[in-house]
Amino acid sequence: MRCAFNMIWGGPLRFIAWTFGLLLFLAAILWWTGTARAVALQPSRPLDNAECLGCHAQPNMILRVGINNILITVDPQKFQDSIHGQNGLLCADCHPDISAYPHPDSYSQTNRREFQFALYETTQKACANCHAGQVSDAASGVHQQTLHAGNHNAAFCADCHYPHYVDPEIDLQRAQIPDVCARCHSEIAALYKKSVHGAALTGEGNPDAPTCVSCHGNHKIVDPRTVEFRNAIPLLCASCHTSKEIMEKYGLSTNVMQTYVADYHGTTVTLFEQTSPNLPTNKPVCTDCHGVHNISSTKDPVSGIGLKQNLLPKCQRCHPDANENFPDAWMSHYNASPAKYPLVFFVNLFYWIMIPGVIGGMLFFVATDIIRRAIDHWKGAWR
Repeated sequence: MRCAFNMIWGGPLRFIAWTFGLLLFLAAILWWTGTARAVALQPSRPLDNAECLGCHAQPNMILRVGINNILITVDPQKFQDSIHGQNGLLCADCHPDISAYPHPDSYSQTNRREFQFALYETTQKACANCHAGQVSDAASGVHQQTLHAGNHNAAFCADCHYPHYVDPEIDLQRAQIPDVCARCHSEIAALYKKSVHGAALTGEGNPDAPTCVSCHGNHKIVDPRTVEFRNAIPLLCASCHTSKEIMEKYGLSTNVMQTYVADYHGTTVTLFEQTSPNLPTNKPVCTDCHGVHNISSTKDPVSGIGLKQNLLPKCQRCHPDANENFPDAWMSHYNASPAKYPLVFFVNLFYWIMIPGVIGGMLFFVATDIIRRAIDHWKGAWR
């Protein structure tokens, strides 16, 4: 019996026992190394930049997201030269949810934009830590409102300010602003660059030319499709076009607001803007005649409304029966003078003299007659 047992134990059973023990030993080693690695990749302290850049500094590092390839390489020197690098920000300051590899599942998205939006949702609080005012303004802007409505194509912080390489000198260059907006609004930006404003800004570097943010704002961007925005357009344009300092450089009238408000169109729009900004009016505002993003010089032979043949089609949009003499009543935001519209000036001058002369003469006649009668009455009373 003992011999038989020894034969069995010394054979298959011993082999099985040794194999089972070896597997247990290997499993213990794997568990221990896995735990140690997890501890190493999930430190209690924030990851420093060197740990992040150990991977992300690799050139042409690509992340596959759905059908999109996304470059996730970060140039260490460019980051260090950026305003964030100069201020000693850690990667973990903006990516507080990342403390280990592999990264959280929230970054596994179906396409590029959803991946970017997932990043935005985890980093927007980080932006607010340093830029609370701008984040607060953006919250009431059209971009944020569109995002909250579920359209993830609307712009958020990183679409305009690339966070890894934010350069304050470049970001403050006004001529670069249309290119930033063109990332989403390419067709509008192309129209703007051909306009009198855009050509002056991007072609000449003119500091007086308005940029996109001059009219729309930067963070607190108002929806330009609203009635309130349309009714406020005259005041918006007047912010530059009533400035004597700016307009004198280009020989333009600063009476744009005065002459606009003085006529029926402007009086009505101004009344709506001041009393009922939410109510629409069919009266024209500046952009109805001059254009929006494609504003041209009034002297432009093709589209300038300083020329009668170009102004008439504008008038006929609201006044379909207007004939070729209809625009003659418009004086292009100028007050009549010997140099500008002299006929109107001298007619006005004639009335300025005649009306006070006639009325003043009649008042003088009435006054002297009353005095004469009073004197005669007084003399008669004493006789």
